[in-house]
Amino acid sequence: MITAVSWIPKGNLKAVPDVAEPPSKEELKELIESGAFARSVDDSNEDEEEIEEDGEEISEVDHAKAVAEAFGKSSKSKAASSSMEVDEVAQGLKELDMDNYDEEDDGIELFSSGMGDLYYPSNEMDPYLKDVDDEDDEEDIDDTTVKPTDSVIICARNEDDVSHLEVYVYEESSGSPNMYVHHHIIIPEFPLCTAWIDCPLKGGEKGNFVAIGSKESPTIEIWDLDVRDEVLPCIQLGGTEEMIVSKKKKNKKDKSKKQKIKKPKYKEGSHTDSVLGLAWNKEFRNILASASADKKVKVWDVATGICKITMEHHTKEVQAVAWNHYAPEVLLSGSFDQTVVLKDGRQPSHSGFKWSVMSDVESLAWDPHSEHSFVVSLEDGTVKGFDIRAAQSGSDSDLKPSFTIQAHDQDKGVSSISYNISAPNLLATGSMDKTVKLWDLSNNEPSCIATHKPKAGAVFSISFAVDNPFLLAIGGSKGELHVWDTLLDANVARKYGSNRS
Repeated sequence: MITAVSWIPKGNLKAVPDVAEPPSKEELKELIESGAFARSVDDSNEDEEEIEEDGEEISEVDHAKAVAEAFGKSSKSKAASSSMEVDEVAQGLKELDMDNYDEEDDGIELFSSGMGDLYYPSNEMDPYLKDVDDEDDEEDIDDTTVKPTDSVIICARNEDDVSHLEVYVYEESSGSPNMYVHHHIIIPEFPLCTAWIDCPLKGGEKGNFVAIGSKESPTIEIWDLDVRDEVLPCIQLGGTEEMIVSKKKKNKKDKSKKQKIKKPKYKEGSHTDSVLGLAWNKEFRNILASASADKKVKVWDVATGICKITMEHHTKEVQAVAWNHYAPEVLLSGSFDQTVVLKDGRQPSHSGFKWSVMSDVESLAWDPHSEHSFVVSLEDGTVKGFDIRAAQSGSDSDLKPSFTIQAHDQDKGVSSISYNISAPNLLATGSMDKTVKLWDLSNNEPSCIATHKPKAGAVFSISFAVDNPFLLAIGGSKGELHVWDTLLDANVARKYGSNRS
């Protein structure tokens, strides 16, 4: 399945990404201690056991053992049998006539080049392989080179219990577009959310990184997208340091027996449960906000790896966070406690403003064309819009939505929403009901202008492109990335065709 998709602005991915250096002993030790390989080893052992039981495949190690065993048995065979084998070998040598091996004609060998040798130590010395390698290398480099005009999509995927991040290249052309996986990164945990970051974490003016929040880990990992075959993230925010073993009585009746329980010791400032939502601050480029199942919202400095602010204004899991486009200190958070809260990062201790939304929050988005408006999608299939100017009175009774739409099936949540940055009031919604819809929100009177069934299964994540804003990336339960050119829909083209950039 695909759990999260997002676009990288054109020109940010290196034309030819670097190849990672092999991990050092210290890095390997860190991987082993973190337990990143534990599940993989267990899974592989299970697979080997299944193969042995089925008898369908034999590993090289098993084959070598069988050969060694056979050799040992043959060495212990009877003398008569050994004598027979020696006779067979002698007969074979006689047929080869090894005594006269060197007495051969000096003429040119059949199929020979006439240079007296059929074998060349290297391709450079072979007269028939001139410039072949160079041509192949040039073709390979050209195939993997990312052009400045190429669109790039980050796709977080889990398939067959293996989690990885895929970097797709989307090539636009006059004919059919071409999309392919350029490279991928194996990640240790099931990914739930991503956020692209251009903070120059390795120097220079800009970077190209992605932050990943995971299902069963409190750690936020940041990976360099310009490096292939990387083993470790370049930065980890939070996480565990070690496991603390404590003793607990097994039951009340048997007081003598105690059970050892391992509890994690968390790094300072870390989340203590799964990370469900991430939001990068485009104005303060070193700042990242995170939402967690531990009911907390945190603000991180990715350049130093330090948690700057921790906020505990929700009573249940926090699902989503979003920075305001015009006031970058203002942060929204939405929770399973069925509230949305607005906080100012300059005054984190202030209670902020709260909206009750009557259902668990799935996703949040600020309107890129208005500093006062945001929308929230909910588990009951509805989408609600709010104007934060109504919150200035501080009265909860005044914090009513500007509009409410039953966007999708009532028993299917609206898992993801995305504003179009080019066309004002154009919003896309994706749902567990396997559909994606486009809405015109003009005058707070929403109307559905297009419905799309991408055959992606239950839709988990959607995102409009930045450089070509009418391309919508879609990921879902079937694990196939889809890109919908929304302008191919007649209604969308008629209404927004003039907005194409």
